[in-house]
Amino acid sequence: MEIPTRVELTPLAEDLLRKLYAIHGPLMFHQSGGCCDGSSPMCYPAGEFRVGGADVKLGDLVVADIPEPIGFWMSATQFEYWKHTHLTVDVVDGRGGGFSLESPEGKRFLIRSRLFTDEQWAILEKHPVKTGATGN
Repeated sequence: MEIPTRVELTPLAEDLLRKLYAIHGPLMFHQSGGCCDGSSPMCYPAGEFRVGGADVKLGDLVVADIPEPIGFWMSATQFEYWKHTHLTVDVVDGRGGGFSLESPEGKRFLIRSRLFTDEQWAILEKHPVKTGATGN
């Protein structure tokens, strides 16, 4: 079995990311563990959010018509809670975090999750995630 992905996008999220890419260029996500913004991933221009040495990279999201992958990072403390879960980035109507790029569009990114199967988790345990300290 191949290594399971930790994060993916819904078609609605891909559509919004294409729009944001056309406006802002290369993008990235960061999911913090903070009390106010911990429920929604924040979308930034790539490199605008400084990734810390303990931040965990869950993966690179590939979207058709966007030449660069979109890195998805998470704070280490949040990852400890969610490491057994597969995340799906979706979009809903409403205002997201004030600094997230989708906010002016009247949309917000939202995380939907499910637990990995035992088989998927056994594979993921053998493949540690990268951190800001180990690079992209």
